[in-house]
Amino acid sequence: MVARVVETPAAASLPGGRVEYTLRRNPRSRTLRVTIDPRRGLVVSIPPTTRRGWARPEARVDGFLRERERWIRRHLGRLERERAEHAARGGLTEGATIRYRGAPHRLVIAPAAPSARRSTVAREGLDEGDALVVRLASRDRRGIAAVLEEWLRARATEAINRAISLHAEALRATPQRVSLRDPRTRWGSASREGALSFSWRLVLAPPEALETVVVHELAHLRVFGHGPRFWALVASQRPDHLEWRRWLRRHSNELHRALDD
Repeated sequence: MVARVVETPAAASLPGGRVEYTLRRNPRSRTLRVTIDPRRGLVVSIPPTTRRGWARPEARVDGFLRERERWIRRHLGRLERERAEHAARGGLTEGATIRYRGAPHRLVIAPAAPSARRSTVAREGLDEGDALVVRLASRDRRGIAAVLEEWLRARATEAINRAISLHAEALRATPQRVSLRDPRTRWGSASREGALSFSWRLVLAPPEALETVVVHELAHLRVFGHGPRFWALVASQRPDHLEWRRWLRRHSNELHRALDD
């Protein structure tokens, strides 16, 4: 029987007050790790109960969180500010704001022609600025988020394939397979078998950020690990990669919540 990830709500009493978090028991975990998830907030990942020393982890987890309380509260505070900014943009309603290729676009929602079977999305330049116009077909049961995601995934596929074509030859890297997913913590990944995977949400970011992730994963087809040789390969194609990696870290929550109602 394959062991599975188990998540439970938990809380710790820290000097600065109570902090709630998600305790994640992962069969692949070897030690304790803390992350800030754009949707769930603080997540503490630990090994399963079957691993020696992890049957009763409460004291170890509480001590770890106390040592890092300043870091945790700083990042949770930033997450709350980003959530407030997202709410102020209006969700997926008429006149709300959503990023596309890094630029804010106004969301316009209109009915499609009576004969239309499926809803459509188009990028249009209007008097009020750039807009994503969603035309909803009465026969289409999908919500606005699903309609937008389908359109954005198609644009992401095009943009990522262009970036691969632009840099693969120079990096002497040939991907065997390319897929799009919606991971929570990674923008891209590469396997030793030559498979590349990317987050479709990269199409919401500036093209330079998307290209930086593509170059990063292509470079991994030549060098696994993040040593000097690897970063030299990345810098050979994107000398400004640090800037765009920082951009993605700063805007991670915004991109992951972009289609939330």
